[in-house]
Amino acid sequence: MSLSKEETLQEQPMVQHLIELRSRLIRCFLAIFIVFLALFSFANNIYEFVAQPLQELLPENSHMIATEVASPFLTPFKLTLFAAFFISIPFVFYQIWAFIAPALYKNERKLALPLLTSSIILFYAGMAFAYYVVFPLVFGFFTVIGPESVAVMTDISKYQAFVIKLFFAFGAAFEIPVATILLITSGILSPAQLANKRPYVVVGCFVIGMLLTPPDIISQALLAFPMWCLFELGIFFGRFFTPEKNTDSSAES
Repeated sequence: MSLSKEETLQEQPMVQHLIELRSRLIRCFLAIFIVFLALFSFANNIYEFVAQPLQELLPENSHMIATEVASPFLTPFKLTLFAAFFISIPFVFYQIWAFIAPALYKNERKLALPLLTSSIILFYAGMAFAYYVVFPLVFGFFTVIGPESVAVMTDISKYQAFVIKLFFAFGAAFEIPVATILLITSGILSPAQLANKRPYVVVGCFVIGMLLTPPDIISQALLAFPMWCLFELGIFFGRFFTPEKNTDSSAES
């Protein structure tokens, strides 16, 4: 009986963590669902807003088409669901923060909260950069590069998949400064070590741009160059968060 009691006491914290994780995941899904219900009546307006960068550049008498029967309904529906997720990101990140905060030290909490806030801002900044800068350039290139005998009439479901992929790619890419600062503050790498790896990072940025963006050099470069600049920005601000052991070792070298 005593052994079973000890096992129960050891398993109880893990069970409590799992219960808390489940409750926070439920809250995240509920928040996304509530936002989705609030946006559902504006599904067509949301799609029109997202499709505007391409529609403004389409040749005269050209328009977007739906090649599947359910696409006029399913495409705005899916896009609204993704919009609900994007809007709920601050709440989702807060739930992640609230779950891991008890396991952090006091100084780690002071650093984690600004990083959490900046990660949310940077994610939205990446999406805004994709919408206002990348989309006009990419769509402008695609709509004029083709033969004159070919009418540009993009399928709405293919367009939705295209823009969501770019939204995620640029939102994730703009998190590079946060990842860089975390590497520095955790003591895994120093700013000097990261700077020495700059050539590999530049190549890696273009490889990631090739994998995450459509197969054209414009969108690849538009993702790779900001990633490189954000990496340099992370190194710059990471110097202010360098642990003492890293600063001492760099001074000795």
